[in-house]
Amino acid sequence: MAQEYDLVILGGGTGGYVAAIRASQLGLKTAIVEKGKLGGTCLHKGCIPSKALLRSAEVFATTKRGEEFGVITSDVSLDFGKVQARKNKIIDQLHKGVQHLMKQGKIDVYEGIGRILGPSIFSPMPGTISVEMNNGTENEMLIPKNVIVATGSRPRTLPGLEIDGHFVMSSDEALQLKELPKSIIIVGGGVIGIEWASMLSDFGVDVTVIEFADRIIPTEDKEISKEMQRVLKKKGIKLITSAKVLPETISKDQEVSISAEVKGSVKHFKAEKLLVSVGRQANMEGIGLENTDIQIENGFIVTNQFYQTKETHIYAIGDVIGGLQLAHVASHEGILAVEHIAGEKPSPLDYNLISRCIYSNPEVSSVGITEEQAREKGYNVKIGKFSFRAIGKALVFGESDGFVKIVANSDTDDILGVHMIGPHVTDMITEAGLAMVLDATPWEIAHTIHPHPTLTEAIGEAALAVDGKAIHS
Repeated sequence: MAQEYDLVILGGGTGGYVAAIRASQLGLKTAIVEKGKLGGTCLHKGCIPSKALLRSAEVFATTKRGEEFGVITSDVSLDFGKVQARKNKIIDQLHKGVQHLMKQGKIDVYEGIGRILGPSIFSPMPGTISVEMNNGTENEMLIPKNVIVATGSRPRTLPGLEIDGHFVMSSDEALQLKELPKSIIIVGGGVIGIEWASMLSDFGVDVTVIEFADRIIPTEDKEISKEMQRVLKKKGIKLITSAKVLPETISKDQEVSISAEVKGSVKHFKAEKLLVSVGRQANMEGIGLENTDIQIENGFIVTNQFYQTKETHIYAIGDVIGGLQLAHVASHEGILAVEHIAGEKPSPLDYNLISRCIYSNPEVSSVGITEEQAREKGYNVKIGKFSFRAIGKALVFGESDGFVKIVANSDTDDILGVHMIGPHVTDMITEAGLAMVLDATPWEIAHTIHPHPTLTEAIGEAALAVDGKAIHS
């Protein structure tokens, strides 16, 4: 018998389950259809497992440097099986937490593949959901007043570099490694590629990164990219930029070999494994979009500022609509979509105020626009920059590479962007994000007293440096 709901959400990842919780709070009868496990990519194949591995890599690398801290650690070794066990324990704990939240919110969860049907006896508009249940029982039929598509994304690959799970991997397969390779080639020097390069290098793997653009993490401020390149090279990572991988040259025999065209000449590379990290593509197949008038553009679902598709009762959020493709973005898109459904009249999301993080070693975080983007937009800019080398807490940590950079409009004193690279900066960026939300000026940040000794002193000093008043430079 068909079940009726105010809202059915296709996908129980971060965006989907957060949207469901908000819908429950607003009194909407809500269901989630999830083909895998609640928590989605972020919990099971992305944010959480990769950060757990990064933390183990950081501890291992720091321990090997123990003598710098007066701790003798000459016999340090790595048990990668225990590293993976710790990662899995964290995932299991968080997964149980999400399941509890669903029960607490009285949110029905259907484990299976949901498909949007066209107009039928149940509804004159497309939106009825047929669920092919994982347990093999008869399909469930759900009749929602509204639908949110939150089906997420999966790793992209390149033609000719098909994933085989052994020699050629995506991040999905890399997270399940039973043992570490001695060497690896990473195709792609963006956010995910650099996180993996940093992690594997800290684990002792010989890493080569091949990036098509002329610099790694090309979406970040140029000075951030330059500093990251310097630090990673110091760690022994080989970074090949302005390089076009030639998939037709790949060879797999005991190890992987592949060639790339680098600034006019062909170079050859060999390693035990190859990791393809060239972005993510939306999961839109098999969910019935063809039964609707929903518009697709450049591989993503098109929505308005409140995440309505062309079918106004069907919304879409998260990676499936493109944009920043970040878990915290999907969550807030889901909340806004639900509030719009409930008639709450939410304000549209300002994507310029969303913080972005890279959890490599060193970390990177940013909010707003880069110096290059500011100049391209015609702003007269002034820059404040302050190095962690002059911050006592960074020296105490033994991690003094990096800096904080503030880009401001010299005509109005508005902050246009804040960019950080260094120790624990992903935990520091929210101050800058809040400053931009509140339309604060560098003067106001500078006159917020930052306790000593803390890493956040670098933010205060960078704010002073915007007007040439930094104390410790």
